[in-house]
Amino acid sequence: MSDRGADERTDDPERERSEVADDDARDESDEDSAEETKHRNPVVAFFREVVIVLVSALAISLVLKTFLIQPFYIPSVSMETTLDVGDRIVVNKLAPGPFDIERGDIVVFLDPGGWLAGEPVPELNPLERALTWIGLLPENAGQHLVKRVIGGPGDHVVCCDDTGRITVNGVPLDESYLIDGAVPSTTPFDEVVPEGHLWVMGDNRPQSADSRAHAGAVGGGFVPISNVVGRVFVILWPLDHLTWIDRPDETFENVPDP
Repeated sequence: MSDRGADERTDDPERERSEVADDDARDESDEDSAEETKHRNPVVAFFREVVIVLVSALAISLVLKTFLIQPFYIPSVSMETTLDVGDRIVVNKLAPGPFDIERGDIVVFLDPGGWLAGEPVPELNPLERALTWIGLLPENAGQHLVKRVIGGPGDHVVCCDDTGRITVNGVPLDESYLIDGAVPSTTPFDEVVPEGHLWVMGDNRPQSADSRAHAGAVGGGFVPISNVVGRVFVILWPLDHLTWIDRPDETFENVPDP
């Protein structure tokens, strides 16, 4: 009986298949354990997480810059003391768009044509260009300008009334945002803003080459709304300049629509 039992165990094909299957399962289990051990390696896991975080951050930054917000660097004195040289600002790219541009807004816009002629364009190295394109560095206003909207489409803007104030649709403006000691304008003008355009001026009027200075240039000093990148809503840097930029509604509250 002992020999027969041995023969039965040896000649049982089902038993042999089962043993082979068990060996394959053990091999697969060993491979899975090795793979799990590799993934549990803290160095591998750390670098994997770093790559995921970096790629996610870059993707989010690019989406934000393309559709929602964009940082800029202030290179000139034309908006002092509201915006100082070196300030890092952020613009809301949904205005214009879902949100309208209104009188009193500070906007960043592309040069309508000839406004920046002769201005030096800063040179960026390849890394700075890449980080600026992604949105991790602020855009230097090499082809952009930043000014305050004084008149919108259809508005009648005039300098100046008997008290030296600019008027919009016949209403004089009390411009509390002007740099100390500046008068509203030493350059007279009397313009009706065309549809789809803006009349813009700097807060540092003596040092701002704005709509007044380009009446004879392309577009007659008016800025196409299509050139507007967005509305400035915050100064992010330096930290001691951290400021939320509000629209001075009290300045324009009595101005009627054209």
